This record gives sequence, C-alpha cells and structure tokens, in this order.
Amino acid sequence: MSFSKDSSAPQGPSTSIVVNCGQLVTVAGPSRARTGAELLDLGIRNDAAMLIVDGRIAAVDSYAEIRAVAPADAEIINAQGRTVMPGFVDAHTHLLFGGNRLGDFEQRIAGRTYQEIAAAGGGIASTLGNTRKASEEDLVAIGQRHAEWFLRGGTTTIEAKSGYGLSVESELKILRALRTLQQQVPMKIVPTLLAAHTIPPEFRADRDAYIALITKQIIPAVCEEKLARYCDIFCDDHAFTVAEARPLLEHAKRSGLELRMHVEQFRSDGGAKLAAELGAATADHLECMAVDDMPALKDAGVQPVLLPASVFALGRTEYPNARAMIEAGLAPVIATDFNPGSSPTASMPFIISLAALYMKMLPAESVVASTINAAASLNLAHEIGSLEVGKKADFVIHEFDDYRELAYFIATPSRPRVFVSGQEVC
Repeated sequence: MSFSKDSSAPQGPSTSIVVNCGQLVTVAGPSRARTGAELLDLGIRNDAAMLIVDGRIAAVDSYAEIRAVAPADAEIINAQGRTVMPGFVDAHTHLLFGGNRLGDFEQRIAGRTYQEIAAAGGGIASTLGNTRKASEEDLVAIGQRHAEWFLRGGTTTIEAKSGYGLSVESELKILRALRTLQQQVPMKIVPTLLAAHTIPPEFRADRDAYIALITKQIIPAVCEEKLARYCDIFCDDHAFTVAEARPLLEHAKRSGLELRMHVEQFRSDGGAKLAAELGAATADHLECMAVDDMPALKDAGVQPVLLPASVFALGRTEYPNARAMIEAGLAPVIATDFNPGSSPTASMPFIISLAALYMKMLPAESVVASTINAAASLNLAHEIGSLEVGKKADFVIHEFDDYRELAYFIATPSRPRVFVSGQEVC
C-alpha cells in the first residue's frame, strides 16, 4: 500500500450510502467516555444503512428511508451483510523508531526480565541510537509502513508518542516527522511528547540536568512549533520517580500541554495518585495499581488506558484489574502500546482478544474501550468513536457478521474494508 500526499483529504463522490449492513454497531450515545452499564450498549442496528455526505454521517436509518432522501447518483457501498463498526482509536502508540529489538526479544525468551535488559543497556536505550541516527525522512518512511499495519487492522486514529530521541534535536525530529506523516496518511495522528521516557546514557550521572533539559529546552521548543498536544512521562522502575515527575508535568501543564502518564506498570509507587492530582487525561498501564487508588482516578476524570499486549509480550502474568476498574466507575480504554520492545503489535483485534481472555472484559466493553472511550481520552469523542449523525465517517466493514468474533477468533488474518471520512483506504 502506498499513500499519496493528499490521501488524507476526501476524494471522489461527495455522497454515498452504506447498505446491507448485517450488523451496524453504532456505539451511539453521549459524546463522552462511557462507564458501567453504558459499556454494554453498542447501539446495534440490524439491516440498517448509513448516508454519508462530504465525509460525514448524515443519517442512520433503514435502507428505504436513506434511499428516499439520497441523491439518485449516490455511490453504493455494499457491506454484504457483514458487521460495520467505527474505526478503532488507538490511544497509546510509539509509532516512530529506528531499528528493532530482536536481541531483547531473544534475551526475554532466555529468561531475562525487562528491567534486567534495561539495566544492561538494552530496552529503550538500545532503540535510542538507531532513532538518533535516522533522518526525519527515514522516520517518515518508517511511519508509513507502520501506519499501513494499523489501517489494515481497522484503526483509523492513533495517538503517537516521541520518546526514542531523548535530546532536543531528536525529540523535535520525531515530532516533526509525525507532522509530515499526518499529511501523507489517511489516519488521524495525535502527537504526544514523551521526552521523559527514560534517562539517556549521557545524563545517567546527572538526572536533574536531563529533567532541566526537558523543561527549559524541549518543552518550550515543542510548544513554539505546536508539535504536540500532550506531554507524557514514564513513571516507574528504571525511568522517573514520582518526585521527579511532579514538577516536570506541572511545567508541561503550565506550558499548555495536556497530560498522559505511564504509571505503575511494574510497581505501585504513587504514580496513579499523581495522575489524579494533576488531572491527567489518562493513566496508562496500571498493572500494579491498588484498588484503593481507583476512586481518586474516577473523581479526577482520569481514564485508565490498559495495555494487555505489553504484559503478554513480556511474558508476565499480572494484567490490569479491568473488572475492578469498571466496578469503580472508571471509563476504560484499551490500546496496543505498539513499540519495538514490549509490545510489537499494531492489531487492535488482538488486543480485544487479550482483554477478553486475561482481563475478563466482555467483547462489548472492549469495543467501547477501543472506540468512543479511546476517542474521549483524546478529546475527540465529538468527532469520532461512534457512527452517528455529524461525526466523521470513519468505519470498518469486517469479514464477519457478529462483532463478538473480534475477540473469539484470536490473531486470525482478515481483510476488513477500512474507510476514513467516507473514503476507502484499504
């Protein structure tokens, strides 16, 4: 697949009708994150149709009603009795990086832990060199390849982090590459600054100096060029402490960046409480979060972003306690955590299977968590995440006739038809 420079813009007929939807999963409802019983309400309509005008949904009704108001020359998109759903929204990815971590992968197979590999110079630090060497053009080309993987799985919007540069020049290079990539691929990309991913080797003897570099040079430069909407930090083992994270994130917030946080992946250390205190949009990972900390997240409106593939790929067994979070009234999001080390997958259907098997999330809950709730975590629920009048026509025609097959058939090859703004992109 190759994308033209203008592939993000709607082309072709301005009016189309999606017909013969065996199961239209609209996820209709309030344009906000869903909780509790709302997670089970998918707004399913059988044998329905959608009218799309200029890339947006103009009507959802029976085919007879749609046909009566549509122009005679409207393009017909035949769903062939299959399931039609909103495009997935992946709210946690590390899209751009140089090289791979095949060596780390083999070390984990041999029994070494993520922390042991990182302490020996592997992990994030090993990707650092390859990413620093890559040109901006190299990263854009890498991003095009990765974007194709996401699109083929039905993902139409992603959040994408920097974090493999860890210098002023390289962090800006990654974010600029994301900006360029957005003009070349049809999916929407929401950029996040993750300069606080880990301490780079040249600053290991002076952690405070690197934190000062982020606050005094990287964040101002990113804000001046408007390269990111969010600032993230990895607050955990072999990364940043809660004490280090607080002033850095407070500075980012004062600078106009919204907050997302990697917290409590490997230990419970107060990261989730800090996310609540600072009013972060999300707290991501949370494998080790205490149940007692969940009400604080709920009260602060922080959404948990659960990343089961990073648990699976690291060979760990401690998955986030999704059921307790749902019972506590939180609005869960599930995402791939696509990255070269701990989660080398771009497949949201695989994430839905993992969420079912290891986090005991029902397929309906996972659909909501990967569409409207994910969109809400990016402040995009008014635009995407459900198939409703006025929203972008980002949707997927799957090869099955029941949405539950997303979870049931594990890692099964499929060829969904994927549409962004009403135009088929793969």
